[in-house]
Amino acid sequence: MIRGLSLHLTAATLLRVSAEGVATALVLTVQARTGHAATAGYLQTAMTLPYVVSGPVIGNALDRMARPRRAVVPLALAYVAATGLLLAMAGGSPLVAALCVAAVIGCAEPIVVALTSLLPRFVPADRLSRAYGLEASSYNVAAIVGPGLAAGVASLAGGRYAGAGIVASAVLGLCVLPLLPFAGPDPASAETGSPAEPGRPAEPGRPAEPGRPAEPGRPAEPGRPPEAGLVAEAGKGAIAERDIGEVAEDARSGLADVLVGGLFVLVRGRVLRALTVATTLAWLGFGGVAVTAVLLAGHIGAAPSAGGRLLVAMAVGSLLGSLASSRWLTPRHAEPVLVGGLVAFGAALAALAAAPSVPWAMAAFCAAGLAEGPVFAATLMLRQRESPPDRLGQVNTTGGSLKIGASALGAALTAACADAVGPVGLVLAIASLQFAGALSGWILLRPRRPRSIP
Repeated sequence: MIRGLSLHLTAATLLRVSAEGVATALVLTVQARTGHAATAGYLQTAMTLPYVVSGPVIGNALDRMARPRRAVVPLALAYVAATGLLLAMAGGSPLVAALCVAAVIGCAEPIVVALTSLLPRFVPADRLSRAYGLEASSYNVAAIVGPGLAAGVASLAGGRYAGAGIVASAVLGLCVLPLLPFAGPDPASAETGSPAEPGRPAEPGRPAEPGRPAEPGRPAEPGRPPEAGLVAEAGKGAIAERDIGEVAEDARSGLADVLVGGLFVLVRGRVLRALTVATTLAWLGFGGVAVTAVLLAGHIGAAPSAGGRLLVAMAVGSLLGSLASSRWLTPRHAEPVLVGGLVAFGAALAALAAAPSVPWAMAAFCAAGLAEGPVFAATLMLRQRESPPDRLGQVNTTGGSLKIGASALGAALTAACADAVGPVGLVLAIASLQFAGALSGWILLRPRRPRSIP
């Protein structure tokens, strides 16, 4: 188990470093080759928009495959090849051709996240909580190292080569990936509904969520969902108590259910509806952060590569905020933390409009990250608390895809508006969308007053 987990974390982290850093590398590459960094926003949109559909499909398919290696390795290979090709073409080839390559990345990149769902196939159930905690650290490390690696290479070798380290990290991760001890779901469990053996998914056909074993160390009982009252906080290893109400579920029906079943749950529940609207609006602005950071660095008299350092500062702040949330945040306070965190996030970004130097801008980006970390933790908690047990994976995949789709649109809007409003206008627009998300969430979270009957 230890060897398998070590290989998993090595491959997954290297691939995630690439996935987290590719947006920064893309902006720096386009800036160096064309002098117009905003153009990278269109490529970023094409790179993330297909994720809206490919994410749920890939995650759902992997949970049902007896031999996931046949899908994981080819998808990862497609992602790595397309990433290298895009960074080689960006700024030096026709935009239409680069957009097509970027779309291939969007179709294959979900495999980098979907690797998490394979953990129960080789980690015993009583050690899954610890494994998921390490898995969350993989994302946090990648969010810091990815943009920093792109910025560091750009400062040493020039912006044209900003993607070299990103591609190298992806290639190394791809080389380790085939060594993982992949295993398929237990056929007997799938037929009888009996609990899976340690190291296998408790319920074949249901997505395994990061940090969300039904109850660490105990498989689900036959024929019933995981025991209500205990869920693991995603990526934190902490256990949060909650009550799960009775929810009637419609029968699932093929691909249509894979794509829209989670959306139906998100729309139906008051809290999930408020959460989805708030975070989708916020990520509409967040999609333009990478481009804006590079443009803002130039605005305050620094080299474009300083934009990468600004993104690293935000990632560090987000890591600190996530660690604080894992210790003090509880599901009971998730709603106010979500709304308050978006307000604080927007305020920190708005402060960038008056930043006189790179150190001040880094401090503001770090403060924004400190606010974003608890927002993400609260998002995961609310999804856990409000989702039907057998729809939790679908709800998380669908909610994440909506955020990524909004981010893609935000990147395109940033590219279209950058010349007209400038870096200061962009940061203020991004901040205003955080405030809009907080206000929408607050309004939708308010309980409805029962109508009096005359």
